[in-house]
Amino acid sequence: MMKGFLILYYMSTLFLLFPNLAFGSHNYGEALSKSFLFYEAQRSGYLPHDQRVQWRGNSGLNDGKASGWCAHVIKNSRSVSDVLQVDLVGGYYDAGDNVKFGLPMAFTVTMMSWSIIEYGKQMSESGELSNAIDAIKWGTDYLLKAHPEPHVLYGEVGDGTTDHYCWQRPEDMTTSRAAYRIDPSRPGSDLAGETAAAMAAASIVFRNNNPAYAEELLTHAYQLFEFADKYRGKYDSSITVAQKYYRSVSGYADELLWAAAWLYKASNKQYYLNYLGENGDALGGTGWSMTEFGWDVKYAGVQTLAAKFLMQGNADNHAAVFEKYQEKAENFMCACLGKGNQNIHKSPGGLIFRQRWNNMQFVTSASFLATVYSDYLASAGKSLKCASGPVSPPELLDFAKSQVDYLLGDNPRATSYMVGYGNNYPRQVHHRGSSIVSVKVDPTFVSCRGGYATWFNRKANDPNLLTGAIVGGPDAYDNFADQRDNYEQTEPATYNNAPLIGVLARLHGGQSEYSQLLPVAIPQPKPDPEQKVTPAPASDIAIEQKETTSWVREGKTYYRYSAIVTNKSSKTLKNLKLSVSQLYGSLWGLSKYGDSYMFPAWINSLPAGKSLEFVYIHTANSPAVVSVSSYTLD
Repeated sequence: MMKGFLILYYMSTLFLLFPNLAFGSHNYGEALSKSFLFYEAQRSGYLPHDQRVQWRGNSGLNDGKASGWCAHVIKNSRSVSDVLQVDLVGGYYDAGDNVKFGLPMAFTVTMMSWSIIEYGKQMSESGELSNAIDAIKWGTDYLLKAHPEPHVLYGEVGDGTTDHYCWQRPEDMTTSRAAYRIDPSRPGSDLAGETAAAMAAASIVFRNNNPAYAEELLTHAYQLFEFADKYRGKYDSSITVAQKYYRSVSGYADELLWAAAWLYKASNKQYYLNYLGENGDALGGTGWSMTEFGWDVKYAGVQTLAAKFLMQGNADNHAAVFEKYQEKAENFMCACLGKGNQNIHKSPGGLIFRQRWNNMQFVTSASFLATVYSDYLASAGKSLKCASGPVSPPELLDFAKSQVDYLLGDNPRATSYMVGYGNNYPRQVHHRGSSIVSVKVDPTFVSCRGGYATWFNRKANDPNLLTGAIVGGPDAYDNFADQRDNYEQTEPATYNNAPLIGVLARLHGGQSEYSQLLPVAIPQPKPDPEQKVTPAPASDIAIEQKETTSWVREGKTYYRYSAIVTNKSSKTLKNLKLSVSQLYGSLWGLSKYGDSYMFPAWINSLPAGKSLEFVYIHTANSPAVVSVSSYTLD
């Protein structure tokens, strides 16, 4: 009785303290759109011509290079003399710093891909599918570069110690950009496994609109899984500089199962289903009941996928094992609802709480699993079995919605924890790029320590709005301090947003109109209605291709082609878009946007009579088909 009185008293106090607190519906479509802007703000490398976050500039352009395209590689945190051919330009900065950490980046790509696989239809209807696919490809393009050999994977560029000593925008950074890798002598099954999962999941996204790219991703995923399984070990024992920031506490067993699940979903190969069935007990997938899911601990995600396979009738002779996976998946869901034997703690305002430092990562990931599992159950005509009794699928979805609504402002502080959404959101985000004046506004160099004195310690709002970023969020009692030095609560991260985009698309799209247990074709991104394609007259642009060399490696022949694009008109060529099909490999010298290629980042036009060269390497003994989609003459 006293407990009920205290709850009523607490809620009435909230409305006395916050008379304008409105627990109403939210614009989930707006929140979805803003989430993708955050990913553009996190980009490293040469930014594309259509970059929407204009306060950012190119950065990390020498990542992986020591001389030309070579990298002075650091192994086991010690400098050695090996010089290897590697290009590590691109990818994402993980949070408010300027380091590229491979494990959380790969998990971000996996979860963005899963969001599209489940709710691509809703994203297409909201007009955000092309932005979602672009966000994934920015990550996978980098991950492909980071895997130059079957048993070599680069897992970090830069290091947290030197990076945290400085407060610089990424365009100015003077900190170490050393590259760290795993290989057979220094393994990292968790890192390789998560990267395999990311590439396998992403291959499903690209299967219809870019099949050659999808096949390339899947090939790398096969290699990475074999590497992870054959040479077992924790990645942070090999890349020791990651231990302080992304220590693999759970080990690598969960990532091996996670990768196998995604490879089965992507390839439908029995080998990976058998792996899940035969190793579920030994690797912990059927034994652990989890109360968290994130970049380190993947068991709840594995269990949710395995439960889906079971409900689809795909478990074959492993049904008994997959039933144990499902039991553990349902334990997680019940724990989120507070109806299990071991429940997740909730704040007085109703937010699930795991830890003070960046708790929102667990909120968004749990909300995603609850959302997809609700749809799986609804599609199968089943209910959730909890210790306190059966739970209907809509009740599970309501839980996910309650967490998202809290994040967007329905909470005791009436604060939105997504930057730029609503009227009351964090203004002093722990983020180097947003807290320092844009290099495009004031190009004056910001020094390593000078950034702390001038910008970090400045008690004012950020000069650049980090739209769409989800910060760490409040503590166990719903308290939050909007201060730049409060990194536990005000620092954002890419993996905070990745699961949320799926939930936002689901909530914005309303009730699903198809069975979530049936194969769903991801729709084609909607074309820009303002885009006008201009066919290229033969007199304006010439394209000449020729094979320059070929070689054989591991039984496969590779061909290198050079392509010359010449402006034959009397005017300056601008806004060139090329279509490249039947390309079975990688291309250099052009910028990729959607399904088109544009001028590289270092030029924006081609004068009359001038030429541009790009090259590609692929496994076909005939050239790719290159044609002009559109352009302007000035």
